[in-house]
Amino acid sequence: MHKLKPVLYSTGFFRRESLLRGALFDLDGTLVNTLSDLAYAMNRSLRIHGLVPYETDAYRYMVGNGIDILTHRAVGEHKELFDEVKHTYASYYSEHWHDRSEPYPGIMELLNYLKKQNMKLCVFSNKPHLDTCHVIRHYFGDDLFDEIQGQTARIPIKPDPAGAIELAERLGVSPEEMLYFGDSGVDMQCAKNAGMKAVGVLWGFRERQELMDNGADLLIEKPQDMITLLSGKE
Repeated sequence: MHKLKPVLYSTGFFRRESLLRGALFDLDGTLVNTLSDLAYAMNRSLRIHGLVPYETDAYRYMVGNGIDILTHRAVGEHKELFDEVKHTYASYYSEHWHDRSEPYPGIMELLNYLKKQNMKLCVFSNKPHLDTCHVIRHYFGDDLFDEIQGQTARIPIKPDPAGAIELAERLGVSPEEMLYFGDSGVDMQCAKNAGMKAVGVLWGFRERQELMDNGADLLIEKPQDMITLLSGKE
């Protein structure tokens, strides 16, 4: 297996599967590549309201903190259009979230492997809760994940750890027994704030340095890397 740094926990730690009873996954950029749908929906809204759209790749750094922050970033100085742009975006995305999105290669294999290890699986996203549920159930069905949590008025957005900690409680797993998979600094911060093992995925929207700077315990280049670590086959 290709060695990645920083690996702050030894490979031996990951072999001790009795210490790992749950896994929390971010959605956008971790489980599913949703970037094209997110970018198209927001650019459509910007055009409708007379604003200049962005290149799709720019949305790698605009998404991840919830719909309000995404909209603020997208409208820029045109704050007076915030409500209109947000509403137009949300209405369209709620119907077109699956036009271009797809799970990342190897994700299903990783999820099935963890499930076979009797690990509890959950999703925690800053995407609105209903959209989060739609995406997960469309691509992964109803039975793979034990809990799904998106953004609601009650749950603060990441990196606040409240939602992650609540998910652990709902699963009946202590935070220190959970792996937290995410592709952004926000996810790494949330994992550390919640007391979970922060696994940064390099196939998502952000770069290696951002994950390292925000406390990643482990970086993996592809889902198979985690299967290799947990199975002890280096």
